[in-house]
Amino acid sequence: MIIAITADYLQDPTTHLRQMFPDAEIRANGTGQILPRDVLLEQIVGADAVIAFGRDLVDAEFFEAAGPQLRIVANTAVGVDNIDLVEARRRGIHVTNTPDPVCEPTADAAWLLMLTAARRVTEAQDLVRSGSWEGFWPTLLVGRKMLRKTLLVVGAGRIGQAIARRSIGWEMNVLYVANSDKPRLEASPIEARRVALEDGLARADFVCLCVPLTDETHHLMDARRLALMKESAVLVNVARGPVVDEAALVQALQEKRIFAAGLDVFEKEPALQAGLSALPNVVLLPHLGSATVEDRNWVIEMATESVIAALRDQVPENLV
Repeated sequence: MIIAITADYLQDPTTHLRQMFPDAEIRANGTGQILPRDVLLEQIVGADAVIAFGRDLVDAEFFEAAGPQLRIVANTAVGVDNIDLVEARRRGIHVTNTPDPVCEPTADAAWLLMLTAARRVTEAQDLVRSGSWEGFWPTLLVGRKMLRKTLLVVGAGRIGQAIARRSIGWEMNVLYVANSDKPRLEASPIEARRVALEDGLARADFVCLCVPLTDETHHLMDARRLALMKESAVLVNVARGPVVDEAALVQALQEKRIFAAGLDVFEKEPALQAGLSALPNVVLLPHLGSATVEDRNWVIEMATESVIAALRDQVPENLV
């Protein structure tokens, strides 16, 4: 039996896997970096199970390299846009994800981005660190208020609902975009209302994107939809980078057609759209949504348990 682990984690899963499967060959990454494609494909040859990194492309070539004995790919992310699910189903390979550990810290990150962008924290820190701050002044780096403003949550799954739940302390008017009604969101104390995307964009002071990346959501926020937003509005993306047309966003920010943006993900990650990093009215994080010790450890624990279940001929949790 062979188990391949394609990334390095804070908590090493190999000890637990060896306890469960003493005779297994466990191939760890150990480089501290994402594996080049040729190295990745070599590492998974003959694997019965793969704990995959969310940046690994898991496609037909990947499955062919592993071989017909592959039973499970446990993706250490909530999104599975890196995996060809149709091909996995055709081959009878289990695919799992790790939604629970990603949910709450990503919702925190969305609020971090909202607050940081609205109150111009990046500009403020740069000013203080530069040594050129001359003291308090009434018009210095004036931002936007959040109390009793309108929040639009685009994608009301686990993360979207967690973002909405955090709005209670700010007494916000919550709108949401989803494929179906969410009674828990619409109940007290949140009392959210489901709206069409275009209607919500025109009304919102803060827009949080937390949809999965699909053909339908690619460039969901394009130039046309960005133009629907208020000039005073803040856009936050904690979904996937290609949900936003970054070229159109750069132009909107340059022309101050929206107030600010906060991004934890990027269209061609880790590369940035030209002009994006030079903008003062955008907050940029390097994909840190779930980056807490507790939650990153939970991610690898959950993926490891999925592998153990599959290799014991049990149905793993969080099947996609």
